[in-house]
Amino acid sequence: MPASERRGIAAAGNWIVDNVKVIDTWPDEETLANILSESRGTGGAPYNVLVDLALMGAPFPLFAIGVLGRDADGDAIEAHMAALGAQTFFRRSDSLPTSHTDVMTVQATGRRTFFHNRGPNAEFGPGDIPWDALPCRVFHLGYLLLLERMDAEDPEFGTAAARALAEARRRGIHTTVDVVSEASDRFQKVARPALPHTDTLICNEIEAGRIAGVDIRDGDALDRRALSEAAARLLDLGVNEAVVIHAPEGGYARAQSGEETFVPSLRLPDGFIKGAAGAGDAFCAGYLYGLHEAWPVEQRLALAVRAAAASLTDPTCTEGMRPLDELWEVG
Repeated sequence: MPASERRGIAAAGNWIVDNVKVIDTWPDEETLANILSESRGTGGAPYNVLVDLALMGAPFPLFAIGVLGRDADGDAIEAHMAALGAQTFFRRSDSLPTSHTDVMTVQATGRRTFFHNRGPNAEFGPGDIPWDALPCRVFHLGYLLLLERMDAEDPEFGTAAARALAEARRRGIHTTVDVVSEASDRFQKVARPALPHTDTLICNEIEAGRIAGVDIRDGDALDRRALSEAAARLLDLGVNEAVVIHAPEGGYARAQSGEETFVPSLRLPDGFIKGAAGAGDAFCAGYLYGLHEAWPVEQRLALAVRAAAASLTDPTCTEGMRPLDELWEVG
């Protein structure tokens, strides 16, 4: 299919059920914290991004790709995506339960910590992507570093994820990638092979810094010079069109031309933030919406920071999202 005829966003990778628990404090080992509330929600890059796009009222097709367990959680995810109008391409694993995460969110700060069961996401590989059935314009893959088979070495492309992204680009599909935050030294080994096959890299400032080998934060402050340096290095490492980085201070993009755009985060009133679990994926969804619609970069980032702010109004990843016209009124 010619690239000019493609339409829609496909998202593939981690499909997770989040068990969200709001707690009064983060405890030291062998001490107690109180659970103030509990809820279930969506988790993982493709799940959160596609739900957010659907709730925004995206006027283009959505495609869901991944591996689920043959269980009630898997059934619920597939039914949820179908109810939102997405076309689903799920393989079911007979050996592993659908992936789930316990998300512990401190009430006062919105900061969250994840306890994760990878489940059948570990089995997801290039062969699970139905390329011939996908008329999409954009293919979003996430999260690198949390997909064992995709993160595995490939003799030709470096990693299996790089192979999958190369196939998407060969078909005229714009590729976007996100990575997970983890405390490890794997960022450069796992993420860098994917960069030459990535059109737009979307991640937070910590992840971008670890892939690039640059410290972007100076203590609690965002180092704007280091931010620019890291983005430039990621482009030099192969990202084809743009590096997009989100941080608490705002959204930033640097294009291959060297053009840089920064949109600050919204000033939010006290008590606005109920949880931050889905803010990064909400930012990504907002940017992808504008990318698909060929908006100017500043407008993409403006929607992205508003989508992230809307996400902060709920402790789950996606329940805070709003229709597009309401997002412009956030803040």
